[in-house]
Amino acid sequence: MESCGMSLIKYILFVFNLIFAISGIGIIVAGALVLGDVGEFSHFVEGRIMAPPIVLIIAGCIVFIIAFLGCYGAIKEHYNMLIAFAAALLIIFVIELAVGIAAAVFKNDFSMAMKDTLKESMKNYTDEDKFAWDNVQNKLMCCGVDGPNDWSSTNAYIGTLPPSCCMKMQNPCAIGSPDVNKDGCFEKLKMRVQKGATILIGVGIGIAFVELV
Repeated sequence: MESCGMSLIKYILFVFNLIFAISGIGIIVAGALVLGDVGEFSHFVEGRIMAPPIVLIIAGCIVFIIAFLGCYGAIKEHYNMLIAFAAALLIIFVIELAVGIAAAVFKNDFSMAMKDTLKESMKNYTDEDKFAWDNVQNKLMCCGVDGPNDWSSTNAYIGTLPPSCCMKMQNPCAIGSPDVNKDGCFEKLKMRVQKGATILIGVGIGIAFVELV
């Protein structure tokens, strides 16, 4: 009877570790999606905003490896390996929880810093800034920080707008053109980063508590 019970526990441990391995893949995918979604606008986004998805990808890789070691330890009834697995899982739990909390903090903390970065970039407007602005305005269908009028305060465009401000990429792009994107890039970038932060919070904290259980 005892042997049957131990055998049942062994296979339950194996199934749970298999679930952890799959969750590791899910963590990697979630982190990669957020990094890819926000990373293409990294010129305007602080490095600390980019850190949580990178940490989550690394944590996902570690979870995947550890879960397979746990599967092996459960099937082979390797006591020391299972103890090492439990300790490693505890460390990963703390990391994932920290990522979720960091994402929650940054979600409400980055706004003004990003707005200042956008304004400073518009003021300097080097070749790198031009490429970054064209990229964000074209992909997010926006113009300026808060709207097209922001470009009138720069020396880069006098009486006109960057071609990327126009839906049809006209050159020059006239301020009064009906094709001008009226929305500012700050709000659209803010929404994009907050969406990514919400995913990180859900994945990081959610899977951390599943692992704890």
